[in-house]
Amino acid sequence: MKRIYLDNAATTKLDKHALKEMLPFLKENFGNPSAIYQEGVVASRAVQQARKSIASTLQAPNHKVFFTGSGTESDNLAILGIVDATAPFITVGKPHIITSVIEHAAVLDVVKKLEEKGKIKATYIPVNKNGIVSIADIKNALRENTVLVSVMYANNEIGTIQPIKEIARVVEEFRRVQKTAYPYIHTDACQAVNYLDVSMEKLGVDLFVFNGSKIYGPKGIGVLCVRKGVEMVPMVFGGGQEDGLRSGTENVAYIVGLAKALEITENIKEKEVKRLTVLRDHFINKLLESIPQAVLNGDREARLPNNVHITIPDVEDDVLVVELDARGVACSSKSACKASSGEGSHVTLAIDGIEGSHLRFSLGRDTVKKDVEYVTRAISHILKKYKKL
Repeated sequence: MKRIYLDNAATTKLDKHALKEMLPFLKENFGNPSAIYQEGVVASRAVQQARKSIASTLQAPNHKVFFTGSGTESDNLAILGIVDATAPFITVGKPHIITSVIEHAAVLDVVKKLEEKGKIKATYIPVNKNGIVSIADIKNALRENTVLVSVMYANNEIGTIQPIKEIARVVEEFRRVQKTAYPYIHTDACQAVNYLDVSMEKLGVDLFVFNGSKIYGPKGIGVLCVRKGVEMVPMVFGGGQEDGLRSGTENVAYIVGLAKALEITENIKEKEVKRLTVLRDHFINKLLESIPQAVLNGDREARLPNNVHITIPDVEDDVLVVELDARGVACSSKSACKASSGEGSHVTLAIDGIEGSHLRFSLGRDTVKKDVEYVTRAISHILKKYKKL
């Protein structure tokens, strides 16, 4: 039986061209990029070329591109690094962070932990029923001691796209009036890079995070791109790699694989976005027609082109995921990062989601029309079976 993989928000398969780029650095070009002999120089040049390529794609030629072990580490580093760097300059109260209630755990858990330790104050911006933050709420939350505004570019569960440019304009105006360099703007763009504009200049953000596993690159590699002039304090100490911000021998093979995956993503983005948007809307329409009780979560328009998230009332959570898996379909009920915790989704709770079976389908480069039509039929058959029981 052919497997239909619809969990690309959790991870994507490794692109064959990215793998080809990686192979020499997994075999013969194994040198440490910090070494000054030939093997090290070859590795170092590969890392620097990847860094330049990524900076160019992000339209951030003068910014600093730092490599980490994951998107989670990049988010952690962005928040912790800014808090520690700005704390000495805060003269009123403690450093203040603004974030949204539907952020990834890589952001929310760090902010909450800093709060528990008494190191910061935080404001959690609510979202509307479609999962989008209010610009006015962010503007009203800004304070003299606000050091960071962290809002994800696109949500990993319901796929809603946040108004990052508008948020950046509000923050920039606040900085101008207050005559300060901060608050800085950080965005977790892990889900967005495949489909949205990634120009840091156009977005107006100071810290931009993404990873390899969401863009058909290798797992275990992340990027934190930091605007020129933004000072940070390191969280990992050792050999001083990554300009002293993140010590540890660079993972050369994964770095070059990530850079190649990003290059491919940019080259096919326009065409793939158009294709997936049509396919996504067809899938949504089919699901809502075939399953009248189903509810679409998230905004219909301000939504990633590959995301379909529905709730089916009166069905136990995860039941449909297991049933669909038995029928050859891979999807999820929540973020893969929270799947093992047994906790409900903080995202669906934040949008006043109804109880039932939550299903997240995230389409990919291999997804075709017959796949989504098969899934629609499969869900209908499963529901009929449970109704009889």
